[in-house]
Amino acid sequence: MDGFRDYFASLDTAAMLRAALRLAAVLLSLTVHETCHGLAAYALGDTTAKSQHRISLNPLHHIDWLGLAAMLFLGFGWAKPVQVDMRRFKNPKWGMALTALAGPASNMAFAIIALLLYKLLMNTGASPVVFVFLQMLASLNVGLGVFNLIPISPLDGSKVLFAALPDSAYEKLMYYERYGFILLYALVFLGALDGFLTKAVTAVFTAMVDLIF
Repeated sequence: MDGFRDYFASLDTAAMLRAALRLAAVLLSLTVHETCHGLAAYALGDTTAKSQHRISLNPLHHIDWLGLAAMLFLGFGWAKPVQVDMRRFKNPKWGMALTALAGPASNMAFAIIALLLYKLLMNTGASPVVFVFLQMLASLNVGLGVFNLIPISPLDGSKVLFAALPDSAYEKLMYYERYGFILLYALVFLGALDGFLTKAVTAVFTAMVDLIF
């Protein structure tokens, strides 16, 4: 028993709490992101996500366990992609663009809500843990929103960019979309996007804070 007591006493409880808060923030943020993709597709006429139970705030419907681990430990990860049948949209290209845009837009809105809650709870005696979580939630959602707007497949920004192209170019780029994943991973692991992402996320987050506070 003494060994167990010594072990638990040696644990860094603050670090464990931050890890738990980060896990909760990641799960919540990815769930909202993917659910909003599904909601947008459903609103535009595609019922695929609804039939697959992807319009849900249950994180278990959206988690890719490898992507979740990468998000927690590497700062870059993914959820299970929402499947979309673009043939069901009245305008397939712009239907895809709007469905894709719903994800990053939801993250930006979520960040604003987190900061508004932070402001409302100031001077109320709320636990410091609440403020740490809200700040973590806001910064994480800004990061997810900015990252997903990068116009490289399979990120959401590519769908928005492709929609502005002629049909012939759109079809070719959609065909080669599967290879964009390789390019994206290479850029991430080589650190080629680090400077841009840091500046962009900082700028957006600072603008939100200035606007709300």
